[in-house]
Amino acid sequence: MDSSILWKGENILAKKPIGIFDSGVGGLTVYKEIRKRFPYEDIVYFGDTARVPYGPKSKNTVIDYSIQNARFLMQQGAKLIVIACNTSSATALNKLQQILPIPVLGVIDPGARSAVNASHNKRIGVIGTEGTIRSKAYSTAISKLDSSCSVFSKACPIFVPLAEEGWEDHEVTKLTIKEYLTPLLQNNIDTLVLGCTHYPILKESIQQFAGNEITLVDSAEAVTEKLDAILPDRELTGIGEDRFYVSDNEDKFMSIASKILDMEINKLIKVNLGEGWFLN
Repeated sequence: MDSSILWKGENILAKKPIGIFDSGVGGLTVYKEIRKRFPYEDIVYFGDTARVPYGPKSKNTVIDYSIQNARFLMQQGAKLIVIACNTSSATALNKLQQILPIPVLGVIDPGARSAVNASHNKRIGVIGTEGTIRSKAYSTAISKLDSSCSVFSKACPIFVPLAEEGWEDHEVTKLTIKEYLTPLLQNNIDTLVLGCTHYPILKESIQQFAGNEITLVDSAEAVTEKLDAILPDRELTGIGEDRFYVSDNEDKFMSIASKILDMEINKLIKVNLGEGWFLN
C-alpha cells in the first residue's frame, strides 16, 4: 500500500476531517485554498481568537497553545492537522509531529520552497510576526534548499491586528505597509514571502506598494500543494462538511470571514480551551 495512505497505523484517506488551526482569522486563507482543492473533504477549523496574536508570545506559550489546539482538533476526529499559523509552525511543528499519531503539516517549508522556485536573483524577503522572524525558520528552510539565496527578514507585528480588524483597504494599513516594507525593498529582493497566514488578507495592498515586479509567496497556496502529495486524487464526489470553532469574538470572526471567503459561515461554535486539552 502507498506509504502516503498510512501514517502510524492511521488511514488518512478515511472519511475523517482535515483539521486546521490558527491564532485567528488568518488561517481562513489556508482553509480557502484547501477547500478549493479538496471539495469532497470534510474540514474542521479552529481559530484561537481569545489569544491572538501568537507572534509576541514566548516559545513555550506558543507550544502550549498549539498542543491545546491540536488536542481539540483530534477530539473532533481530524485525520491530519494543518498548522495555519507561521508562528506555531516555526515553534511547535516538531513537537506536534513527535507527540501526535497523525500527520501534522506546517506552512514554512512549503512557503520556503515556493520562494526559492520563484526567485530569479536569489534575494528573498520574508515578513512575519515577531515570533516567526525571531525563530529564523524561513531563513533556515530557504538556506537548506539553496544556500546561495540571501534572505532579508522583517517583523511586521501590526499587520495581524490590522487583518483581524478587516482593515485591508484602510489608509492606516497602507501607511504601515510603507513603514515596514520600504527598508526591505531596498535590498533588491524579487520575491517576498508573506510569512503569516493573516498577511494574504492584506495581499492586494502589499502588492500595490511593492510593485508587480515583486513576486508574493502565499504560504496558503504552498501548503495546499504539500497536502496534495499526502491526499492523492480519489474518485470521490459530493461536498465536504465544514465546521468552524473559535475561542472568542464570534461576531467579529464571522464578519471578517465573510470577506475572506466570499460566503457566510452558517454555523460557528465558541469553545473554551484550558488545561484539560493538553496532550501528555
